[in-house]
Amino acid sequence: MGAKAEISVGRRVVGDLLRIHRVRLDLTQKEAGDRLHVSESCFGSYERGERIPPMEFLRDADEALDGRGAFLACIEMMEEEKYPPSFLSWVRMERNALVINAYETMLVPGLLQTEAYARALYEARRPAFTEEEVERHVQARLERQSVLRRNSPPYAGYVIEESVLARALGSLGVLKEQLQHLLESIRRMKHLTVQVMPTVRHTHAGLNGPMQLMSTEEGRNLVFVEAQGGSKLIHKPEQVSGLFDLFGMLRAQALTPEESAALIERKVEQL
Repeated sequence: MGAKAEISVGRRVVGDLLRIHRVRLDLTQKEAGDRLHVSESCFGSYERGERIPPMEFLRDADEALDGRGAFLACIEMMEEEKYPPSFLSWVRMERNALVINAYETMLVPGLLQTEAYARALYEARRPAFTEEEVERHVQARLERQSVLRRNSPPYAGYVIEESVLARALGSLGVLKEQLQHLLESIRRMKHLTVQVMPTVRHTHAGLNGPMQLMSTEEGRNLVFVEAQGGSKLIHKPEQVSGLFDLFGMLRAQALTPEESAALIERKVEQL
């Protein structure tokens, strides 16, 4: 086993706050965990700074432990540990976005991934992540998914390559569960559209690679492009406009939502 990861200053601050407020209220870790609907071991790991507490936990802790804003003030600091700087601003804007779109060539979109699929993705990363890093990335990804479950959720539209439906990341079982989750999400979320770009489309508008697109509540349109060796947030109107047009072409060239759902169902039956 490798050396134990060093606890960051931010996690130490949050852990100290949890301990101080818990002791002030004369609570055991189990009692505090019960108030916050987490296990004793989970609460203890947050208090010792071993894990990064999610945003909802910090919000709940501020109320349940009478934090008076102390835990809310830590949310931004914890976010900086979860996401790379190049992606952090995107995540923050995503929470209040009006529209979220993406074209994916290799993977199921992050906001629609199961825990097992996300874990397999991060475990396959080279150079390899440590177990702690894998856990941190998985939990951060799952936390982001709450944007699709919020009140007045954003309209979300995805175009994914057909090959994504056959890539057994982790195992065939993980893939099957992921595709079933994708179908359930499509049926349950009326604000979600998923279209498949069939492999027989030898030429289409997305051959330059994947991209994520967003329209904010302030009326801004943004694009995030991630590639080997780096990523960038595109905000110049002339560039963004062209990429939004490109995504419109992709949607026109892909299978319809109904055809896409039928194809996903067939893939599940074959697994």
